[in-house]
Amino acid sequence: MIIEMGHMALILALCVTFLQSTLPLVGAYYADSRLMGFARDAAMLQAVLVLFAFGALMHAFVTSDFSVSVVFEHSHSQKPMLYKVAGLWGNHEGSLLLWVSVLSIFGAAVAIIDGHLPDSLRARVLAVQGMIGTGFLLFILLTSNPFARLDPIPPEGQGLNPLLQDPGLAFHPPFLYLGYVGFSVTFAFAIAALLEGRVDAAWARWVRPWALLAWSFLTIGISLGSWWAYYTLGWGGFWFWDPVENASFMPWLMGTALIHTALVVEKRDTLKGWTILLAILAFSLSLLGTFLVRSGVLTSVHAFAVDPTRGLFVLVFLVSVVGGALTLYAWRAPILVPGGLFAPISREGALIFNNWLLASGAATVLVGTLYPLILDAAIGAKVTVGPPYFNLAFGALMAPLFCVMAIGPMLPWKRADLGAVLPRLSVALIVTFATVLAVMAIQGGGPVLALAGIGLGVWILCGVVTDLGARIKFSPSRALGLPRSAYGGALAHAGIAITLIGITGTLFWTTEHLAALNPGDKVELGAYELTFDGVTQVDGPNYRADRGAFRVTLAGQTLYTLYPESRRFTAPPQATTFAAIHPTWRGDLYIALGELSPKGWTARLYLKPLAPLIWIGGLLMALGAALSLSDRRLRIGAPARQKMRAAYAE
Repeated sequence: MIIEMGHMALILALCVTFLQSTLPLVGAYYADSRLMGFARDAAMLQAVLVLFAFGALMHAFVTSDFSVSVVFEHSHSQKPMLYKVAGLWGNHEGSLLLWVSVLSIFGAAVAIIDGHLPDSLRARVLAVQGMIGTGFLLFILLTSNPFARLDPIPPEGQGLNPLLQDPGLAFHPPFLYLGYVGFSVTFAFAIAALLEGRVDAAWARWVRPWALLAWSFLTIGISLGSWWAYYTLGWGGFWFWDPVENASFMPWLMGTALIHTALVVEKRDTLKGWTILLAILAFSLSLLGTFLVRSGVLTSVHAFAVDPTRGLFVLVFLVSVVGGALTLYAWRAPILVPGGLFAPISREGALIFNNWLLASGAATVLVGTLYPLILDAAIGAKVTVGPPYFNLAFGALMAPLFCVMAIGPMLPWKRADLGAVLPRLSVALIVTFATVLAVMAIQGGGPVLALAGIGLGVWILCGVVTDLGARIKFSPSRALGLPRSAYGGALAHAGIAITLIGITGTLFWTTEHLAALNPGDKVELGAYELTFDGVTQVDGPNYRADRGAFRVTLAGQTLYTLYPESRRFTAPPQATTFAAIHPTWRGDLYIALGELSPKGWTARLYLKPLAPLIWIGGLLMALGAALSLSDRRLRIGAPARQKMRAAYAE
C-alpha cells in the first residue's frame, strides 16, 4: 500500500508542477499577487509530495520489499543497511527519483528562504523550477516507474553492483545531484531575469549564494568519486577522464566561472549578458551529464539506462530546455544594457581572462567527450580520446589561469597598474623559484612539467598569503574585521593550489612495482621494504575476501602491516579490489592484491608522493565556499536585502 501511495504522490506532484510552471508566469505578466503567491505554495506542496514518494521507495529498500521490481533488481536481504539505503540511487529509476527530490528541496528552499525577492522575480524563478520538475516527473512516470510491482514475489533480490557497495560511492551521487540541481536555481534566476529584462547588483547578490552552494556540493561529489576510484578500482588512479567523470567536471568549470562573473555584476554592474549565459550553460551541462548516464550511449559503471526510449526522451528534454533557454537569451540579451567601463588591466579584466580560460577548458573537455560518440553515430568508427589529449589540451589552458590567480585578487577594480602590483609579489616569486630549485635537488632534476606544476601551486599559495597580508596588514583587529567571504575565497584558491601540487606529484613521481609474490618475498619500494606474509580468507557482511598481509619496514625497523583485499561478492557474483593505503610524508603506500597465479599472488605496489593533497585541496575548496556562504552579506534573506528589493522594484 505504501508503494501505491508513493506512486500516487508522484502523479499528484506532476499535476502540481504543471500548475507551478504556468500560473505564476500568468500572475507575473498581469501583476496578479494571488497567482504569483501560488508559486510558493506549489513549490512547498511539490516538495512534500515528492519527498513522500522518495520515502516510500526508501521504505521498500530498507525492508527488502522484493515485490517492487527496482528493489529486487538492486538489493539483497543480506546487504548492510548503508548499501540498502544507497541501493535506492544505485539504479536508473531510483537515481531519477533522487534527482527530482533534490530539485523539489531546492524549489522549496527558494520559496521559503528568499523572502526578500520581488514577487514577480520569485514567481518566475519558481515557475522555471516547475517546468524542470514537470519534465523529469514525466520522464519517471512514463519511462522509468520506480514503483512497478512484480508478481509472483521473488524470495530474494539480485543485489547491488559490488563496485557501488562502498561508503565513498554511497554518498557520491547525492552530493553530485545537490551540485547538478543546485545550478537549476541559478538557471531559473537567469531565465527569470531574461523574462523581466533586468539584471543588476541585487540580482547578482541573490544568485551568487546559490551558485556557491551548488559549486560546493559538486566539489564534494567529484572529490568523493575521485577518492572512490583511487582505492576501489585498484589501479592507483584518481581520475581517468571517463565521459561520466567529465560530465560532472564541465558544470564545475562553468560554475567556477559563474561565481566570479556574478561578483563582477554585483560590484561593477557589468558582464550581465555573459553571467546569464554562464548560468544557462552550467545547468545545461548538468543536464548533458544526465543524458550521458541515462541514455545508454555510454558503457560505464556510472551508466544505468540501456533503453533507447529513455535516451530519446532525455535527449528531447535536453534539446528543449537548452534550445529554449538559448533562444530566449538570443532574443532578450541585447536589452541587458552593460554597466561600468573598465580597463583591460583591472580586476574585471583578470576575471574575464579567468572566464575565457575556464569556458575554453570546458569546451575542450566537451569536444573530447562527445567526439567519439558523434563519430560512432555518424559513420560507425570507433575511436578513443584518452588522457594524453585531455592532459595536454586542458593543461595548456589552465597554466596561464594559474599564473593569473595570484595576481588577479590584488588588482583594483576598474583600472590597475601592474607596475604597482607586481613588486608586492616579489617575495612570492622568490619563494616559488626557491621551492622549484629545492624540488629539482631532491628529485635529481625532474620532468619540466612536474616542476612547472609544483611552481604554479606554490605561486598560487604565495599569492593567497600575500593578498591576505596586504588586506589585514598583519593587524589582529583588521584580520577580525575582514569579511568571511574574503577568507573563503582565499581558502578556495589555496585548495586549488594544494590539489594541483598533489596531482603533479602523483602523476610524475609515482613509483610502481608489479609482482607475483609468495610468502616471505620482499619488494623494495622507494625507501621502504615490503615483506609479503601470505594471504588469509576472511568473511565480510556479504562477501568473502582474500586478505594479504604486507609488513612495511624502513631502515630495518618494522613500522606497520598493510592488509589489501580481493573481495568476491555473491549477490551479484563479482570480484572487487579493496586497496590498502597508508599515507606517509613521502607519499601514499598503496597495495592492491590480485589473483593467485602459478607464480604466486599478483600485486600492484605503489608509492605515490603528495597524493593526499588532492583530496585535502578538494576539502579546502568546499570549506572555502561554505565560509563565504556564512558571510552575512551573502546569507540568503539577510536584512540588507530589503534595500535591494526596494531598488529592484523601482
